[in-house]
This record gives sequence, C-alpha cells and structure tokens, in this order.
Amino acid sequence: MSGKGSAAAAPVRAESPVRAGPLVRAGSPVRARSLVLDFLAHMELERGASRHTLAAYRTDLLALVEFLAAREVDLLHAAHGDLAGFLSMLAEPAPAGPESGEPARPALAPSTVQRKAASIRSFYKHLRREELIDHDPTADLRWQRRARRLPDVLSREQVLKLLAQPRGTEPLALRDRAVLELMYACGLRISETVALELGDVDLQEGMLRARGKGGKERIVPVGRHAVAALRAYESRGRPALVGQTLQGRLFVNSRGGTISRQGLYKVIMRHAAAAGLAGRMSPHTLRHSFATHLLAGGCDLRALQEMLGHADLATTQIYTHLSTDRLKDAYFSAHPRARRARPAGGRRSGSDGGPRSGSDGGRPGSDGGRLTGSADGPHSRRASG
Repeated sequence: MSGKGSAAAAPVRAESPVRAGPLVRAGSPVRARSLVLDFLAHMELERGASRHTLAAYRTDLLALVEFLAAREVDLLHAAHGDLAGFLSMLAEPAPAGPESGEPARPALAPSTVQRKAASIRSFYKHLRREELIDHDPTADLRWQRRARRLPDVLSREQVLKLLAQPRGTEPLALRDRAVLELMYACGLRISETVALELGDVDLQEGMLRARGKGGKERIVPVGRHAVAALRAYESRGRPALVGQTLQGRLFVNSRGGTISRQGLYKVIMRHAAAAGLAGRMSPHTLRHSFATHLLAGGCDLRALQEMLGHADLATTQIYTHLSTDRLKDAYFSAHPRARRARPAGGRRSGSDGGPRSGSDGGRPGSDGGRLTGSADGPHSRRASG
C-alpha cells in the first residue's frame, strides 16, 4: 500500500475517534457517534458493563446525538440548557407530524427519563476525564426524581404455588423446577441465572457463585429444596438435553445449547401464568420475594446486602418497607401497653389476628420444609429457597 493510502486511512481508526483529521470535521454527527463508541468501549473493557447496560447507553446517547445534530449543536460544546431541553422533550408527549409522517410519541416514564439523564452524566464525566471538554455541562443537571415505588413481592403461598408448577420428570420439567427453586433460593437476577456455569454451584457445600453487574462475584447459600432440584436436573435432566455436546453452562435449552435471557423469561412467565400470577410478577419478582422473606425471617440487613450483591446499603433498605409484619409482631409482643388479648383458645395472636409467624400454625412449610422460620432464616440449608 502506498504512503498516500495509509495517510488517508489513519483518521478514521476506531481507536482514535477524537483526534480524527479533516475527513471527520468537528461537530459532525460522525465524530459524535465515534465519541459515543469510544465511551461504550471504555464501559465494557474497563468498567465491565454488561451488554444490556451497553445497549441502554448506546440508545440513550445516540438519541442525544440526533437531538443535538438537528439543532446544529456540537456534542462537545453542548450546554446545560441543551441537555435539559433533551430531557424535557422526552418527558412531554409529541404529536404526530403531518408533514414528516412521524407517529405521535407518548411521554416517557419518569424512571426512563431518569435513566437517560444518568447515561448522559456518565458520558460527559468520561469526556471530562479524557480532557476533551473543559467543563462538565451535567454538573448541575438535575431531573426530578420520582417517588420510589416499592417492588412487587409474592406471598409465601404464591411462591409455593409457582414452584409447584413444573410437574413430572421430563428433562425440561426438571430444568424449570431447578431454575425457579434456585432463583428464589439465592435471589438471582435472570441474567445471573443464564450465566451460571457448572462449576459455579457446589451442591455438597450448598453454595453458589453468582456474577452480578459489572462482573462482580458473590457467594450465596443454596437451600436444601433448591439443592435437591439441582441434583435431579443435573443427574436426569441436563444429560438428556445436552447429549454428547460439550456445554459449560448450567441451564440449557431444549436442544442442549445455551439458553438465552429471553428464552428463560418465557419459561418463567409460562409457569407464572399457570400459577395464576400472570400480570402480577416478572422473573425479578423472585429476587424481591427472596429479600423480603429473608428480612421477615430475621436476616441481617448487611448480610442481605451481600447476598443480593448491592454496592449501596440504601438499595437494600427498600425491602425494609416490605417487612412490616415482623415489626408489628415484635411491637405487640414487647410493648407492655400494646400486647394483644389472647383469643378464646388461649394462643397468642400475631399482628393479623392469626397464629404468630414463629409458630407452626398457618405457615407454609412449617414441617421443616421450604419456608420454615428457623433461627437460621427461611433460606438456610435446613430450609429451602
């Protein structure tokens, strides 16, 4: 190749999008997209962001690039007002364009706008660190936070009904039972469940290694019902699905290949519908239920934070709002002016007028099974997930 050809190709290399030569002029959408791609590479290689996080960043930032390009604003010279205008546009519905033919666009949910604002802040902090801008226009960028919505949680009875849905001894039924038991036993995200390798689960010790957001690893105990379901799947279900194929992933699809996140989502929602829980849960609801039931059983908040893999304790504290039954029991049993009268049968009643949560009456699994509130908590190895 001639020297001239080499010189012409150099300015558009992906690894140096910022210092592009005259072929990529300053302020052009091409350069702006190169900056976005450079940021995504940084998030993936240096911060360990998942592909779902990267996809969200890409969508958010390319929408910003289009918004600024339509107003002839350079991405590197965007001011606070430009970025605030972008977020305000997203928060308002847009009517259909009679001339352009664009359909009407509804206003985005406050949580979605908040996420896009976070994407923009991360992007401009990266540009500032790389010394591509002198001032971070997002330093004073604030967006009204919505009131934090409490997560949806299943009752213990609903969890038992869901876990009972995969019936029979067919390989896929054994797999589905193991998936549901494990996700509830360990509070796993669906992406963490899909990514599990065979070596991540120690059935002898009843422990599991999960890889969470940003590639962070954590160790979580596995309850005995989940261990039993996994043993059945690994001995009779998985070998029939995998056959002679070399497969490292724990959970596989019907052809023995790696099950996708979308595929596992459909599996879980099919069983949710069979349990009468359609529209009332998602796969993440099992994680919320795991956390809430552990707190209700007396689990320490710091220990729960470690099991969930939360970097910030404040994220874990949302579940304390869902554990009021235990607080009511403690109050009515301890406060001298608040103790409830004994019912006719002579048994102390709990906060709901029924048997106290620590007794064997009225509690699923009170025979030492899945949801017993032992001193080790409802998800101990003597109890199940």
